[in-house]
Amino acid sequence: MGLGILILIGLAAIALFAVLFIVGKYNSLVTLRNRFKNAYAQIDVQLKRRYDLIPNLVEVAKGYIKHERETLEAVIKARNVAYAASQTAATNPGDAAAVKGLVSAESGLAGALSRLMVVSEQYPQLKANQNMMQLTEELTSTENKISFSRQAYNDSVMTYNTQREVFPANIIAGMFNFAPAELFVVDKPEQRDAPKVSF
Repeated sequence: MGLGILILIGLAAIALFAVLFIVGKYNSLVTLRNRFKNAYAQIDVQLKRRYDLIPNLVEVAKGYIKHERETLEAVIKARNVAYAASQTAATNPGDAAAVKGLVSAESGLAGALSRLMVVSEQYPQLKANQNMMQLTEELTSTENKISFSRQAYNDSVMTYNTQREVFPANIIAGMFNFAPAELFVVDKPEQRDAPKVSF
């Protein structure tokens, strides 16, 4: 065997190693991206459940707090905005702008729900209503599930973003357009807590 053949074998081995390395990193990034998209799907399930509960909550409250029409309308409007933002984000959880829009809409909904709960505290008959108690219990449970789902999503996003930013995976991420994912974070400290729904 001549020196030329050994050099060709060496170059072929290096090229094969490089190809296998790139394929491995690419597959790793795809796997991590799919994990955070799946984690977002879990949030989406809980958000839809909450969006379904809110109109029922408002309907029960309507009968008791007739003078608080503005508050009830604000809750429904915020729910509709959040639902639309959720639909947009669900089509592509990797779209940072869509996730930011959802976070903003969710903040608005949390504020509107908090105002409804504060107003409803002034109506003892509403607080004693069995339907209202059941709905608020379901809403509280759903809020807890949303919180856990957000945590799982953020953990998945952090793992994905870290992997796509470290060298040499960042080169492969750039070559194949693996965009950064957006964390599901609430910006305002007062909105970090789930809406209080105790009666």
